[in-house]
Amino acid sequence: MELRQLSFFVTVAQELHFGRAAERLHIVQSAVSQQIQRLERELGAELFDRSPRHVRLTAAGERLLPEARAVLAAADRARAAVAPPAGLRLGTSTGLGAHLDRVLAAFARRLPDVPVELVSLPAAQRLARVADGRLDAAFVRAVEPVPGIRVLPLWSDPLVAALPAGHPLAARAEIALDELVGLPLSITARATNPALVDLVVGACHAAGFEPLPGPVSGSLQDTLATIGSRPLWTVVYASHARVLHSPRVAFVPFRAPGLALPTGLAVRSSAPPPYLDDLLLACGDHKN
Repeated sequence: MELRQLSFFVTVAQELHFGRAAERLHIVQSAVSQQIQRLERELGAELFDRSPRHVRLTAAGERLLPEARAVLAAADRARAAVAPPAGLRLGTSTGLGAHLDRVLAAFARRLPDVPVELVSLPAAQRLARVADGRLDAAFVRAVEPVPGIRVLPLWSDPLVAALPAGHPLAARAEIALDELVGLPLSITARATNPALVDLVVGACHAAGFEPLPGPVSGSLQDTLATIGSRPLWTVVYASHARVLHSPRVAFVPFRAPGLALPTGLAVRSSAPPPYLDDLLLACGDHKN
């Protein structure tokens, strides 16, 4: 008796039709019939009452069906017991900086055998992939509600000012936002990161000034390179600034209350990802 024969038997018993069973199994009908006949010969009993109009389980088939299902379920459990654990597909962004290293280290301490695949994408694409199942979860900041997605709050990400290293403000322990009046702001396009741009521009307005528009670069690295050679400023997440190495750029905290954006973990509302509890605990450990 083979597992394949039992699988064919259960499928035919569910469909009560050899043709439909063959379609489900993606094989030709004759192969299904041959395997069922071999099983019947081995067991010494007919399992199906076949007629031109219908296919029905015999009494022997009725008795075999729950046992066959139990054998197949046990085989699935045996495979799962030795199969490598499924990995975690996690959407990220470069601005996570030191946060990401600490979360991954804490997750690895909890589940050292579970691989983590990191996928860096713009926020909209991260959310789309979580929604359709191509990502298990994704780190996001201050996003608009998306149907089918819930965002679990994690931490608040403070921003720091990035200035030319030779600028007088660069030597300060902290600065007030209104001290940047007259210095052009180089920040990403609003379409790329509306939450960040609205936060910074809105804070400037609240401080009593309209920020002078500076050049818009394609990446943070390009922006920092430009700031290193021109009197400009931008904002960088403090956690990211700690892992950046730009000798011509200084990162200066804002005076309290400062600027910050909340970071959360986006997951599907209907189907929580694998290892979600462990991932959330790792996120809670990230400051330790």
